[in-house]
Amino acid sequence: MEGVRPATPGDLDRCAELLAAARDGTAARRGGALLRTHGADAAVPPTGEAAGTAVARWWGDPRSILLAGLFEEAVVGVAAGTAHGPVGVVECCYVEPAARGVGVGTALAEGLVAWFAERGCTGIDAWALPGDRVTKQLLEGAGFSARLLVLHRRLP
Repeated sequence: MEGVRPATPGDLDRCAELLAAARDGTAARRGGALLRTHGADAAVPPTGEAAGTAVARWWGDPRSILLAGLFEEAVVGVAAGTAHGPVGVVECCYVEPAARGVGVGTALAEGLVAWFAERGCTGIDAWALPGDRVTKQLLEGAGFSARLLVLHRRLP
């Protein structure tokens, strides 16, 4: 059975492993290298930050949540979000490939939405790289819709 819960101290290493896998998978996608260098926007740190450091920061910050996604009690997914005043930012939502398609990603997205609502956020921002249909469909299934496209031009 799938589920989600706030990460515990015993989950932090596993969450860091999953975050590192998410970032590795992002690197080969269109826009992934730029994201790894500069972050999605000012609220989302560049993914060059060590996975363990990011996980510890989210876990220790009262403005942030770190969720563990479970399947048969094993941690197979991770999600993180930070409340920036009235706007929540989804900083990570990842499920290892072998555990996809059973509802863990949906449970993580719903867990983030509920957490942001409890904190009085009036909106939530999340990013998906160009062509990343899986992330886009997961977010749209959780009620997200595109409100802005960010285009980038690299200068010599």
